[in-house]
Amino acid sequence: MTFHKYLGDSKMFEFDKHYRECQQQNKPFIKAKINLIHQNYFVQIDLMTCDYNFLENDQKQVQKMIDDEINYVKSNKNYDFQGFSIDKELAWFDGVSSEHMDKFCNALYDLTQKNHN
Repeated sequence: MTFHKYLGDSKMFEFDKHYRECQQQNKPFIKAKINLIHQNYFVQIDLMTCDYNFLENDQKQVQKMIDDEINYVKSNKNYDFQGFSIDKELAWFDGVSSEHMDKFCNALYDLTQKNHN
């Protein structure tokens, strides 16, 4: 069975199963769901499933990623980003474009692996 870096647009039981798998493998839990209000993605990363925390530098890198996405959606999609929050164990982003969702989720995962292996 292959480990998925993130889970997108899945049923609740699939998210639960993936969460447990992340705990067992000491990996971050990342999920993305379409927000039906604006048809863009709500992305969440939970580091409580693993031994990682976003260090200050990690938080700055995530902030840069989100700033780039906010600029992209304002310039190319003509909508306002709905919000985000970043701390050492949890982060969420509401308004990630469908064009960037896969790249965004993979970058979040890769950041946790690069800085904490």
